[in-house]
Amino acid sequence: MLYIVATPIGNLEDMTFRAIRILKEVDYIFAEDTRVTKKLLDHYEIKNTVYRYDEHTKQHQIPNIINILKEDKNVALVTDAGTPCISDPGYELVDETHKEGIKVIAIPGASALTSAVSISGVNMRRFAFEGFLPKKKGRQTLFKELAQETERAIVIYESPFRIEKTLKDIETYMGEREVVIIREITKIYEEVLRGTTKELIERLEKNPIKGEIVLIIKPTE
Repeated sequence: MLYIVATPIGNLEDMTFRAIRILKEVDYIFAEDTRVTKKLLDHYEIKNTVYRYDEHTKQHQIPNIINILKEDKNVALVTDAGTPCISDPGYELVDETHKEGIKVIAIPGASALTSAVSISGVNMRRFAFEGFLPKKKGRQTLFKELAQETERAIVIYESPFRIEKTLKDIETYMGEREVVIIREITKIYEEVLRGTTKELIERLEKNPIKGEIVLIIKPTE
């Protein structure tokens, strides 16, 4: 069977007992970046060899993994951090595995998405997840579409190098909005910043921030 295994997004203590056991027991582990995953495996004394599965290798790895699964071998898929298939490679493999009638099992754990929304203080009864925004092509069109989204919170993954630009684009295409920035989740410098786009733009211009970011745009209705 194929196991979709969540791994820590920063703090190694967030690895579950079940995830450790599965990674020790499976026949093959496929990872987005083998070097990153190797550090995690070494920490938990997991001896399995890691093979690469990412956007550049998926074309040949999907049929390869399907063949492995058909030989009654167990495979685990992990990403660099968090839960695979959420703004990370993997959904095509899962889709093909289902089509072949092979069982897919989730090994839940850390996720930047769920961790961020849980500490945002925003009503998340309904929300839209956009993942990483386009850097150029389609960016303006997307913001104009998001401007029509007034009843649901919008969750975005962002880089510290583009967060100011994104806040300014929100102001330009969506008007001044209340937003929440959650950065470095589970790490030493974890921080939650709340305010309007204008307030946070002014704050970041004076004190730039580092680390991976989850940005939440509050609904207006």
